[in-house]
Amino acid sequence: MKTLIITLTSAALFATAGLLQAEVSYQLVPGWLKAPQGMDHIGNSHGDAAVDSTGNVYISVEGDKGGIQVYDKDGNYLHNVAGAPKTLHGFIINKEGGEDFIYASVLGKAKMVKMKLDGTVVLTIDGKKSIPDKFKGGKDGKTLKLTSVTVGPTGDIYIADGYGRDFIHRFDKSGKYLNSFGGREAPYNFKTAHKVFVDPRFEPNRLLVCDRANRRLVHLDLDGKFLGVIAEGIRLPCSADFHGDLVAVAELAGRAVVLDKEGKVVAELGKNETKGEISTNKVKPESWKKGVCTAPHGLTFDADGNIIVTEWNVHGRVLRFDKK
Repeated sequence: MKTLIITLTSAALFATAGLLQAEVSYQLVPGWLKAPQGMDHIGNSHGDAAVDSTGNVYISVEGDKGGIQVYDKDGNYLHNVAGAPKTLHGFIINKEGGEDFIYASVLGKAKMVKMKLDGTVVLTIDGKKSIPDKFKGGKDGKTLKLTSVTVGPTGDIYIADGYGRDFIHRFDKSGKYLNSFGGREAPYNFKTAHKVFVDPRFEPNRLLVCDRANRRLVHLDLDGKFLGVIAEGIRLPCSADFHGDLVAVAELAGRAVVLDKEGKVVAELGKNETKGEISTNKVKPESWKKGVCTAPHGLTFDADGNIIVTEWNVHGRVLRFDKK
């Protein structure tokens, strides 16, 4: 199969410091994803992607076949997660006691749901009821626009109000509200805290925030204390995932990027700088270019370090880049 090789050598990044970092390379896997039978494309995508313990890939979409679609390692459609809401935004798969669970933010509903892989709901957090009004926004003063959820090492649940007032709300594993932090004031100064993730590369673990409109990645400790900026000049960071010492980031402005533990770029995937083709969900399939991104919105590593990128697109688009 003909592949497109995408490589960025980080030697240049470290030349002034007299250091040399190993090259990280990825190759496009053309046509990896096969849409569900009877569909040309997967459907309106405005969510994320995750991989379960067996290697199956989960992608959230809206519209027909909406909810969470499940694919095998070869990109073949298997089924939908039964009953998964059709307006999911950010979600993760978290392994607990040998079993995988989906944690998902339901955009427009101000809710978080925890589900088994078969769709059985085991926990619901209703932000309208549990989050204090002083952290809400909107004309009614009670609006939440929850965009992301992650789970800490003790089971605490962190939910980002990324399309709202940019607070991150913390709950215990039973769904009891604990506290909120972040927002638009110092030291956080968030501006679209789009998604939040537990960064397992550090001990103790940290929170990584995709501070989208500020074009930066930010570290907090697990109690919400501001630790610092990891990287700046990121092209509208939407989502992230981790593999070893690497973090991959989906950038809405036409690129996915891989950074090392120090926040240095070691690879670029699908870079696009064509006006009208980036940061939009309206690019039609006939205008897609092989291996070139338009609006990456979600991504995930698989167990082998390969990267699956899902774009913000009304038709639904997924690209896969395998580690070379």
